[in-house]
Amino acid sequence: MKNLLYFIAAFISLITVFTAYNTNRKDNTPVIAIANYGPHASLDAAIAGFKEQMRAEGFTENQNIHYAMADVGFDPSLIQQMLISLKAQNPRAILVMTTPVAQAAKGKIHDVPLIYTVITDPIEAGLIKERDKADINITGSSDMQDLKAFLKFAKSILPKATKVGLLYATSESNDMALVHMMRACAAELDMSVVAIPVEQARDVQIRMQEFKNKVDFIYVGTSGPIQPTLPVISAEARKMHIPVFNVEAEAVKDGLALASFGVDYRTVGRNAAKLTADVLRGQKISHLTPLYPKPEDHHGVINKKLAIELGVSIPSDIKVVG
Repeated sequence: MKNLLYFIAAFISLITVFTAYNTNRKDNTPVIAIANYGPHASLDAAIAGFKEQMRAEGFTENQNIHYAMADVGFDPSLIQQMLISLKAQNPRAILVMTTPVAQAAKGKIHDVPLIYTVITDPIEAGLIKERDKADINITGSSDMQDLKAFLKFAKSILPKATKVGLLYATSESNDMALVHMMRACAAELDMSVVAIPVEQARDVQIRMQEFKNKVDFIYVGTSGPIQPTLPVISAEARKMHIPVFNVEAEAVKDGLALASFGVDYRTVGRNAAKLTADVLRGQKISHLTPLYPKPEDHHGVINKKLAIELGVSIPSDIKVVG
């Protein structure tokens, strides 16, 4: 009954979004659809960056561009309905956020340009075939982390660390790509990775116990299924006195992670906007090279209170919060 009520509420939410949108739009201004997986700090930052860059490109919301936005509350069963509803708005392009949404869109929509964003490895996800070449109807902006730089950052805080803990969703190709990349980077630094599979979000609390006495810290990446469970990961890790490193700074400010080192998601969103603006100017999407974060797009931050609690010395060159 609970799941049924949630489905009905989510469906009504979608209808409300599109009803309000249609009521407000009374002209022929171009539409950009934004198909999001759910509310989350990283995704919200990417959308904010996207809109910022669109304004910089000369496209201002409710003046010469409209946005049709929706999310499915991280419920994959609603993705198809969301895409149908968004496509009905006749958008000039659709911003598809996270792997599940982008994969569904690529399989279903072939006549509207698709711009992916917040995707770790678009090749692993089956969105493009070559790193620097768009597919027929899709290109985008990756949030691929510099994991070797991250591990060096983690070692600057925990010099004796050699074992990294990582939860990954078995249903998420992004997560599998992360595991492979993390293992490769860790090997270069004489480190190892303990990767624990998670089939359902509700299993995270139990699966976390497998890290006990086996890892020096836990890394939480950009995984759509795993990121929303960060409060659970944080609570269980603190019981085991294991530091948690997150991909974005907001969790550090909230005291859920000791430190973060990762891509600025506003920049990821801005990169997607540059491609979208090119589409609006008439360029073929198949000619637009996919974009990736640069080294300078990565930033580190550490939580002072958690550092004291864990007995960790704070390097002088890292931004401190909390």
